[in-house]
Amino acid sequence: MNVPHIPVLLDEVLDGFSTIQEGYFIDCTLGYAGHSEAMLEKYKHIKHIGIDRDSEALAFSKERLEPFKERSILYKGTFANILPTLKEQPIVALLADFGVSSLQLDKMDRGFSFDSEVLDMRMDTTAKLSAYEVVNEYSQERLEYILNHYGEVRSYKKVASAIVQARAIKPIESGKELAEIILTVAPKGGKIHPATLSFQGIRIEVNNELGEIESLLDTLEEKFRAGDLKDTIVSLITFHSLEDRLVKKRYKKWATACICDAQAMRCSCGKNHQLGKMLVRKPIVATKKELKINARSRSAKLRTFIFKGDKL
Repeated sequence: MNVPHIPVLLDEVLDGFSTIQEGYFIDCTLGYAGHSEAMLEKYKHIKHIGIDRDSEALAFSKERLEPFKERSILYKGTFANILPTLKEQPIVALLADFGVSSLQLDKMDRGFSFDSEVLDMRMDTTAKLSAYEVVNEYSQERLEYILNHYGEVRSYKKVASAIVQARAIKPIESGKELAEIILTVAPKGGKIHPATLSFQGIRIEVNNELGEIESLLDTLEEKFRAGDLKDTIVSLITFHSLEDRLVKKRYKKWATACICDAQAMRCSCGKNHQLGKMLVRKPIVATKKELKINARSRSAKLRTFIFKGDKL
């Protein structure tokens, strides 16, 4: 079958799970099952749970993973909603790749592209909120917040103002139209399209991407404290600084034994608050070889953590 998406950092992901025992591998962002297929092929002793909110991706992955149907279960929904409900044990490995898939970006009818004739950006096409509502109905102040905090757009005030002025004349109905509006005020030059960060900020708002990551991290911590994630290896792939900052901060917290105030003369907390350890201090990034094959891997960062258990 024709595979529409190249999984990023595939070899590094597989290597990170090399010590897992029998149990369940959860792919929280199944997408087009590139990582999942490789895991099921390499680790024949594991079972698999795939989660995705995109019906199109799930249909494709169901067909792709047909050879492994005895070991694989697929669920539709956000990982923030599905993960807390799972009863399968033991969970030995968990992966989340927070990037937008190549197919979502490239398909014009999904509305993620600068050239799209629609304005959508929903990962779940049944969700109520789309980029159309964000762009045409949000207040200028709210747009400024999204562009600044989610897109890290330097000229966020100018971009928000340009959007509001344009939609006062007529609704903004396409990704192409939105990109053209942004181009009138965004600085040109550099390696990326001037509208990239604005589109990123709007997409994050539409799909509650940062909230989903926070919920995932909260659920993992809760499950560990409930005794469900002993020796579980967690690998998370991020694509921009906002995501990476959330993961890095939480991993650091989980790896900290002492939670006393930094000004305290001596430890009084018992130094027993560590939940596990980071398997690598610095994030793993794509090799030059991978970058030549898949340019979209250039911003990917992989961080891996192992929760305490019998081995740790």
